[in-house]
Amino acid sequence: MYVNEDRYMSDEQKVQDETLEQVAPEVAAETEDAADASPESTALADAQKEIAELKEQMLRTQAEMQNVRRRAELDVEKAHKFGLEKFAAEMVGVVDNLERGLAAAPEEEATKAIRDGIEMTLSGFISSLARFNVDVVNPEGETFNPEFHQAMSMIENPDLAPNTVIAVMQKGYTLHGRLLRPAMVMVSKGAAQIDEKA
Repeated sequence: MYVNEDRYMSDEQKVQDETLEQVAPEVAAETEDAADASPESTALADAQKEIAELKEQMLRTQAEMQNVRRRAELDVEKAHKFGLEKFAAEMVGVVDNLERGLAAAPEEEATKAIRDGIEMTLSGFISSLARFNVDVVNPEGETFNPEFHQAMSMIENPDLAPNTVIAVMQKGYTLHGRLLRPAMVMVSKGAAQIDEKA
């Protein structure tokens, strides 16, 4: 029995020795100090450093590809939204001409049919533009907004607050909120102050 235990111990010892021989290089590489680093451990450290750099480079490339994809999606969205910009700008001139024709036609019985036709054409045209998000900027009585209005002149008017739009000389238009053409307006300015000392 005692001999069998020794034999059992020796077999177990052999397995441990074989395992240590296989694992020893890896354990030794992990536990060595940097000063006593062997060529294999420096190669391993270099390889791990290179792997970390390649992982970082891969992550940066993926992030850059996502940014490119997002920019492309935004460009496509803008192309869909603002692809009609030049066409809409041309059609706005047609609306102006219809409004001028309506203003020039006298309100008489003889021209009633013509006026009705122009009014129907104009309202149909404006509603068609509105379906494509072309909106009218008609700011009469509103505060002057330099983003959407172009001041053609300033007139003193003590009845109105300064920077109020008095009259619209030409309506403006926007496409999806982007300015297509500014409204040409006349703006009020504060009344001239009288010098009381004089």
